[in-house]
Amino acid sequence: MRKTKPKKRKILPDPKFGDPMVTRFVNNLMRKGKKNLAFNVFYDALEIVETRMKDSEESALDIWKKALENITPQVEVKSRRVGGATFQVPMEVRPDRKISLSMKNLILFARKRSGKNMSDKLAAEIVAAYSQEGAAFKRKEDMHRMAEANKAFAHFRF
Repeated sequence: MRKTKPKKRKILPDPKFGDPMVTRFVNNLMRKGKKNLAFNVFYDALEIVETRMKDSEESALDIWKKALENITPQVEVKSRRVGGATFQVPMEVRPDRKISLSMKNLILFARKRSGKNMSDKLAAEIVAAYSQEGAAFKRKEDMHRMAEANKAFAHFRF
């Protein structure tokens, strides 16, 4: 690259919990610049999680963070051409990308769920990820399985 890399913008904390991680999640959740609506969807989803997980002594925010942690991939496969063949090379995921992947997977599979509204669907996916099940958790497991299967090509790292 000729130019220097752009500076990372600092993400401001959200108004309710004061957590920049929540703002980052809401930014991924947002569509067409409707940030206020995205915040409302997220906060409603956390309230639903709170009611569903009454027996748990953790707060809804802690449950959400644990769910994100459960669906965060450690390794992924990247395509690499060597000679005429394309190999799936397992690589460790950068810390920043880990967070992005987990958030995007949670939102993607929440949107795909059947349910009344986005808050319900997101809450259901958070609870599923917290208990290590659901589509987002399955995606992480599949990524790890692919990396394990292609471990023989690890020496092609670039």
